[in-house]
Amino acid sequence: MKQAWSIARTHLLAKPKQTLVAMLGVTFGIGMFIALVSLMSGLNQFTEEVSMTSSPDIRLYMDPTIQPPPLVASEYPQALVQVDHVRPATKRINLKDGLQTIAQLMAREGVKGVAPLVSSQVFFNYGAMQLNGVVMGIDVEQEERLFNLSSHLLAGNLSSLKATPNGILMGSGLARKLNLKPGDRVSVTTPDGARFSLKVVGIFQLGLGTLDNVRSYANLSAVQKLLQVDPSYITDINVKLHNNQDAKDLAKSWSKEFSCSADDWETANATFLTGNIIRNVITYAVSLTLLLVAGFGIYNILNMTIHNKMKDIAILKAIGYTPIDVRNIFMLQSIAIGLLGSLLGLVLGFILSWLISLAPFDGGDVVSLDHFPVNFSIKYYGIGMVFGVVTTAVAGLTPSRKAGNVDPIEIIRGQ
Repeated sequence: MKQAWSIARTHLLAKPKQTLVAMLGVTFGIGMFIALVSLMSGLNQFTEEVSMTSSPDIRLYMDPTIQPPPLVASEYPQALVQVDHVRPATKRINLKDGLQTIAQLMAREGVKGVAPLVSSQVFFNYGAMQLNGVVMGIDVEQEERLFNLSSHLLAGNLSSLKATPNGILMGSGLARKLNLKPGDRVSVTTPDGARFSLKVVGIFQLGLGTLDNVRSYANLSAVQKLLQVDPSYITDINVKLHNNQDAKDLAKSWSKEFSCSADDWETANATFLTGNIIRNVITYAVSLTLLLVAGFGIYNILNMTIHNKMKDIAILKAIGYTPIDVRNIFMLQSIAIGLLGSLLGLVLGFILSWLISLAPFDGGDVVSLDHFPVNFSIKYYGIGMVFGVVTTAVAGLTPSRKAGNVDPIEIIRGQ
């Protein structure tokens, strides 16, 4: 192998431009792979963090579309039931025995925390402005434990919310549209027409415009008073698990046990997760295509090298080199090109990723980003290195076997 490497190195240095072209093909392929996968994984990581921060592992609620069958129809399924002048009845969407359900869930093994919630659509009135939004009544301590709400505050603090019975935390987009800041007061109108004045005690930003432009938080008791309901009125129960992979099975089980609807985090964030999968598929497909193009370049260069070195191959075989020895010479050339090209590609990929992370990005009202999120995980550099070496090794396999099968007698005879 030492002699084979010596000959392979001589071949590589004999035509440096040709070697450099083959190496640069691998370099740019690996560099673009690192840049693309770092950007895409950074975007995926950002969306996952935002979605997991703002959503529970399991959400229990009462689906208003699920209606029990009429009593007459259930007693006499074969009878023809006719009801004239049907008028929809006022139906609450709260969970039955919500407080008891919370107590039972907190005692379950594997449950990290449980937070009650009362949510309602409201109108925010500020001067001539009126915006549709959602107010969410929370247990401040439980909400902080499950979702670390304080880390998303831009102004104010959770202590002020807890100490102010009529206080409210506004989403950054909602506060900006209403021109509100901590200390201001905002009028809130419920769907039933009741109007209350609340004091803004803080501004939060979860990172997604779909949430920050409509969502607000208030004390659980304040929202119950706003809706004119009793303290046992709970519309949602948010649950965090020690292992969120159990959420799908537990959601189905709890839905039947507590006679309510239950969504796991995968179902609630299906759009985000599907987008992550699609981005990953596109990234790896494009990167693999780039590496295959570089592999074809190496294949062509080795074929040309073998064609030009036929007499050298004949002499090597004549003095005792076996087909395996000759094949190793050209395989070493291919691996050397792939190894050096991959190392340079890692450097290029890091530089490109670093430049992308510095590029300004205005997320506007959609996402709270000022720069592109880039993931500098070392595993992607390892994958890129393996891809580069394996691709070039496979590309050099056929030409190397061809060189090893050359008949020296035919070459010496000039055939």
